[in-house]
Amino acid sequence: MCRYEKVLRPVDACSLFYLCGRYAVVSYVKKENVLMIKKIIAVIVLVLVVGVGILSLGKQPEPLIEGSESESLLASHRYGFVRQDVRLVDGGRPTQTNNDFEGTDNRTLETSYWYPVNIRGEVPEGKHPLVVYSHGFNSSRDSGEHLGEYLASNGYIVIATDFPLTNRRALGGPELKDVVNQPGDVTFLINSAITWSLDGSHVLYGHIDANRIGVTGISLGGLTTTLVSYHPTRRDPRIKAAASIAGPSSSFSTSFYDNADIPFLMLAADIDALVPYDVHALPVLDRVPRSSLVTITGGTHLGFASYAGIFRWLNNADSIACDSIMKNIDTEEEPWHELVGTREQGILYQKVPLPCQSTPLPMGMNPLRQQMSTVLTIYSFFESHFNLDSEKRSYFDRFLHEVMPREIPELSVRRR
Repeated sequence: MCRYEKVLRPVDACSLFYLCGRYAVVSYVKKENVLMIKKIIAVIVLVLVVGVGILSLGKQPEPLIEGSESESLLASHRYGFVRQDVRLVDGGRPTQTNNDFEGTDNRTLETSYWYPVNIRGEVPEGKHPLVVYSHGFNSSRDSGEHLGEYLASNGYIVIATDFPLTNRRALGGPELKDVVNQPGDVTFLINSAITWSLDGSHVLYGHIDANRIGVTGISLGGLTTTLVSYHPTRRDPRIKAAASIAGPSSSFSTSFYDNADIPFLMLAADIDALVPYDVHALPVLDRVPRSSLVTITGGTHLGFASYAGIFRWLNNADSIACDSIMKNIDTEEEPWHELVGTREQGILYQKVPLPCQSTPLPMGMNPLRQQMSTVLTIYSFFESHFNLDSEKRSYFDRFLHEVMPREIPELSVRRR
């Protein structure tokens, strides 16, 4: 219907017809635009839904053998779990200057901890083992989320932080050398967790067993794990078991590992493009007492991280990792072994091979499949030492060294 339009001149029949016709056309165009916009929105929503579906459900890994012990253990979740995020500040140690970041007189640690809860939403009675997780270079604490969730759902308390200068959002950019300060961060996390366990108002009050403390970490976090477990001046003697996941170890001699008598596990991938297997993983059995080496054939470096599942359509997830890390390290930099320690302390002053030197990268396995083995390996390792039942400790030791490699074809396990 034509609307009345006020004008300043007389409107004849032709003008009125023109005005009404123009309004009708504009109204029709507007309606068409609305319909078009609705169609575009519908298409976008459909694409997003399909994309999410593909990311969530597409290219699923080959399942573990039906009815196997490995399948049963992977599905084991005795409890629910809760994740809490908290900012911790260590006022006793500074954060060094880093490019345009001027540094601070403390170390601020953005931290998460996971703990088990029963059907009433309460932490199960008794004391639980504590595991500290350390992330890799240019990464974050979320890279260990799959481990935190699984361990917590099976009775562990897990704590992880974003290290001040090696996380991906570090002020001034990720700085590799700050790894020498990370053992102190791990000790601070242990202190914080034990303090919570002594605080009657904290949810973890009375729930942390200070005699069952373990450490684990991926890549640079694996190096952090080794340093805080064995370094003569940086180690924390409260640590009772250590598991390095693809952690650099070529600079540590046999005498370095003599500083602590604890069980040690190296979990590594044979085609790791960032931390070469032959240089860092294989020597472990010759150098570390009470050690085990778990090898994933076809595994990649990035495949150990929780978020790597999104890269399962790639032939090799390390293609992404190599692109990222090579942008953030100085390949011309002189070695800095002296920051780690002296020769007398067991540090080998040998040239460390650069990452990502093998091209083209071989075909890697589905990261989701790799994470199955990662979770089972880390959990069974700690259970073989921390379970309070001696028979169960024996079971998990047998599972780790005999059952798991028999049931999962890509796994091999060797013990010193």
